[in-house]
Amino acid sequence: MNPKLRDVAEHAGVSVRTVSNVVNGFRYVAPATRERVQASIDALGYRPNMAARTLRRGRTGLVALVVPEIDSPYFAELAARTVRIAGLRGLTVLIDQTDGDAEREKELLHGRRSQLVDGVVFSPWAVAPAELAARTDSVPLVLLGEHDGTAGVDHVAIDNVAAAREATGHLLATGRRRIAAVGIQPRSLNATARQRLAGYREALGDLPRLEVPVQRLHRADGHRAMLELLDRAEPPDAVFCFTDELALGALRAAADRGLTVPDDLALVGFDDIEDGRFSVPALTTVSPDKDRIAELALDCLAAEPGPPRSIVAPHRLVVRGTS
Repeated sequence: MNPKLRDVAEHAGVSVRTVSNVVNGFRYVAPATRERVQASIDALGYRPNMAARTLRRGRTGLVALVVPEIDSPYFAELAARTVRIAGLRGLTVLIDQTDGDAEREKELLHGRRSQLVDGVVFSPWAVAPAELAARTDSVPLVLLGEHDGTAGVDHVAIDNVAAAREATGHLLATGRRRIAAVGIQPRSLNATARQRLAGYREALGDLPRLEVPVQRLHRADGHRAMLELLDRAEPPDAVFCFTDELALGALRAAADRGLTVPDDLALVGFDDIEDGRFSVPALTTVSPDKDRIAELALDCLAAEPGPPRSIVAPHRLVVRGTS
């Protein structure tokens, strides 16, 4: 049986009204009392059904899209498509970002940020597989991107291994043999980078690997990684970057060193963001079908409960001027 407000009140040694004030965010509660009540809420697993209390007629018509970085061009473009497609279905999208922070992502998994929505489309970076499996919130959830150990959760992603293999294979087909990979994130729990690395390695076979880790997936990180590669005794003749932002930073570094792209150095990115179509030269990239990803994620939220689905969205390699 789900615990009630009075159960939490008894556990914390406070009144039901005090528990209600904490649950509803009433600010005039002593910090120590708020902390004690929150500890009891966590210990008992109490989850207020805010939607049921405020909208007795049923569904709210609200869904949440939670991403690591809304200012990332890829996630911004995905958010725009999700809002548009949801609107055609009579839904409103609330957008939140976690900054890839593990605690914020755990809060969402356990229902502390999702009480007012009918479902959540979630792209996590920092939660471990065990935390996904131990999720306690009952709000429908669909994950985006590659993740390990997602039993019990719907999941929509492209085939990152195949996409990376195609991108690297394209560079090989142009005659490049010293192909670097930029975008490994050793401390990240998100499996996407590992999948792209696996595809890169599969395509290379016995050729030398030039793999450069990055802290983030931004232009500045791509710029730094490219400069590091160009300072090596045997620099690469091509680079596969795990995001377009990394590739745009690498393109700038090549220009800073006086290299001509693609004659001296070929580049391939990933995500097909708008900026890459207007760089000079325009960026060759893997293009995930963002419209289809948004459609599939919303389909999962609307579907009847059943076995967890793992759905592969389409992608294509778009060859432009950098290769």
